Amino acid sequence: MKVAIIGAGFAGLAAAWDLRRAGHAVTIYEAADYVGGLASGFREPGWEWSVEKFYHHWFASDKHMLGLIKELGLEEKVIFPRPLTVMYHDGKFHPFDSIIKALLFPGLGFGINKIRFGLVGLFLRLTNNWRALEKSTVDAWLRKWAGEKVYKMMWEPLVIGKFGERYYRQVTMAWMWARLKARTTRLGTFEGGFQEFADLFAEKLRKVGVEIRLQTPVTRIEGAAGGGGVTVRSETAEAYDKALVTLSPEAMTRLVPSLPENYLHGLRGMKSMGAVALALALERQLSEEGYYWYNLPKSAGYPFLALVEHTNFVSPEHFSGDHIVYMGDYLEPEHEFFRLGQEELLERFLPALKKINPKFERDWVRKAWLFRTAYAQPVPLVDHSQNIPSIETPVKGVYFASMSQVYPWDRGTNFAVEIGRRAARVMSQ
Repeated sequence: MKVAIIGAGFAGLAAAWDLRRAGHAVTIYEAADYVGGLASGFREPGWEWSVEKFYHHWFASDKHMLGLIKELGLEEKVIFPRPLTVMYHDGKFHPFDSIIKALLFPGLGFGINKIRFGLVGLFLRLTNNWRALEKSTVDAWLRKWAGEKVYKMMWEPLVIGKFGERYYRQVTMAWMWARLKARTTRLGTFEGGFQEFADLFAEKLRKVGVEIRLQTPVTRIEGAAGGGGVTVRSETAEAYDKALVTLSPEAMTRLVPSLPENYLHGLRGMKSMGAVALALALERQLSEEGYYWYNLPKSAGYPFLALVEHTNFVSPEHFSGDHIVYMGDYLEPEHEFFRLGQEELLERFLPALKKINPKFERDWVRKAWLFRTAYAQPVPLVDHSQNIPSIETPVKGVYFASMSQVYPWDRGTNFAVEIGRRAARVMSQ
C-alpha cells in the first residue's frame, strides 16, 4: 500500500516504522520543521544535549517505548539516573520517590490515615479491574476509600493541577488507577535528550525508505469516490491507499470534515487541557538539596503545577554549565497564560522561585523559553471507554490515532508508541 501519516510525533514515527517493515510505501507529513511532536526539544549553541519542551523522562515500566528503542538498536543510549521527587507540606518539601518515603511523608500523620493511604495504593497497584473503577470519579472513590484527609492532602491537589476546577471532580477513577499501575519511581532519558532520539529515529526511517516531509502542513483529507483510496491535500494533492492522522481530535475534525456526524460528535466531545511551560537557563543551581521534581499545590500560592530542575536529573555539563529549570502547568486553552507574553509570564512565575530558594535573584536567569500547546492532557470522564473513537474511521481508508485513545492509560510517549503501532496493525489488515 501507499500510506500517508499526518504528524511526526512518536505515534506517527512508530506507525511508519511498522508499516514500512510490512512492505508499504510510507510518507510522513509534519507541519513543524522538526520531528518529535510534544516530545521534541530545543538546543542552545554550545549545548551538547537538547532540553525537552514538555515531556521530561521515561519510566522504567515504559515497555512500548523501551522495546522500540531496543528494536532500533539504541538501547545503550538509554540511561536511568536517580533523581529526587518531593511533595509539599506545611511550607516544606519532603522526598516522595519511593513507597518508604511516601509512608514517611509527615502530612499523613502516624495513624489510620497513613494506613488507609498505604492500603488504597496497594489495592490500586494489584487490581486489574479498571472497568469497575471507571464508573466512579477520582473525587468520589478516593474520598470514600482513602478518607477525606488523605484525599485532600495527597490526591486532590494533583487532580486539580491536572484538570483544573472545571473538570477535576469529573475525572474517572480509572485514570488514577492507570497512573499508579503504569508508573515507577525509576526515571530514564536518552543520551542527548529526547530530540536526539527523535532525530535518530527519523534517520533510520529515511534509511529504510520512509519519506518525511517537514514544514508541510496538511489541510484536508478526502475519501475517493467509491472508496478507492484517499487524497491528502497539502501544498499539493496526492493520492494514497490509506492515511493515518496522529493529531488532536479537534485537528481531525478540520482535516476530515466528511466524517459522519456521529463520529464528529464523538471527536468534539473529547475534552482536553492545554499546557504552558516556561524553561529557564540559570547561572546557579536552584535547589540546594538537589531536588528534581517538585509537586506544587496551587492552594499554597504557586502559579504552576510543577517545577522541574532538569539539571538535577542530568548534569549541567551537558548544557555548558547552565542550570535548566521548567515551570509547567495544564490549563484550559482559554486561560490568560495562553495570551500573556514571555516577559509577562516571567513576572508571574519568578516570585515562586524565592519559595524554593530564598537566595534566588532575577539576575540568575540567563535566558528563558516559552512553549505552549492547546492539546496536552486528555480529560477522561466516567465511562470514557464507551466514548473513544475507533482507529478505523467511517471514511474508508482514513485512520485516527491520538493520545485521547490510549485510555485507560495516561498520555505519554510510551503510549504514543503503543497507539501508533496498534494503528499500523489495524491498517495492515
